[in-house]
Amino acid sequence: MFSKPLISVIVAVYNGAKTLQRCIDSVSDQTYPNKELIIIDGGSTDGTVEIIRSNQDKITYWQSEPDNGIYHAWNKALGHASGDWICFLGSDDYLWNKSVLEEMVPYMIKAESQDIRMVYGQVARVTEDDEIGCVDGFSWEYTWRSIIIDGICTFTHQGMFHHRSLFELFGRFDESFKIAGDYELLIRAFKEGGDAYFIDELIVAGMQTGGITTNCIRLVKETAKARKNNRLRVITIPWIISLTWAICYPFLNFIIGGRNVRYLVNFGKRLVMYLSYRKKVIFEHKNDQ
Repeated sequence: MFSKPLISVIVAVYNGAKTLQRCIDSVSDQTYPNKELIIIDGGSTDGTVEIIRSNQDKITYWQSEPDNGIYHAWNKALGHASGDWICFLGSDDYLWNKSVLEEMVPYMIKAESQDIRMVYGQVARVTEDDEIGCVDGFSWEYTWRSIIIDGICTFTHQGMFHHRSLFELFGRFDESFKIAGDYELLIRAFKEGGDAYFIDELIVAGMQTGGITTNCIRLVKETAKARKNNRLRVITIPWIISLTWAICYPFLNFIIGGRNVRYLVNFGKRLVMYLSYRKKVIFEHKNDQ
């Protein structure tokens, strides 16, 4: 019988004074008691450290010093995390409601009993005014195929809980990446297959738009680098579509506005994944004949 797991929530922050308190409160207010919060600050100068100090009773471990980016910060945090399951947030992300961890725990227990190392739900992309632009999160069948076969990022790490054994088996984040290190880690962990639990219609976290991954061209380039490093095919039709989209993004954002662009992005992700999946099904059907 599996006991209730300890969940580590890791937050990387740099000059995040505007949103960090919301992030901290979203963790400390959770109804699930067996949790810890670890915050790694990159040497902020905007009042972030003062916010951390004023919340020390809610934080298991924190430090503030210059670092080499978000994946360096997360790797440092992993050295202090005691949790059976670990999730990663930025300072402008937050757990969606007070019962999220409690709702996730039964799936974590079931996953651990079956040697499954990742459990995830959905993530709402929100504006500074808390308007929901879109909700991301797809079944593992679609998600795995988009990561490993198609070469595109259709996941949001804020909704993912990683079992600590995943890092013990496959290593930590590659700090040479600036915005696609989570994608590269998932390639390493799942390129040979493996299952994950997706909890449909459960929003795990809110992700405020306008963060580091809005640099679309760099994201697509780092996606290619991650695939090359792991000896996966780089040039795929979905990857080419992503590159074209990244080039057009600033123009579309100017013409139709950020909110409409986000709706378009979400529709595009679903369409590309559906077409890729249909191609797989047709191919398998032909082979069976």
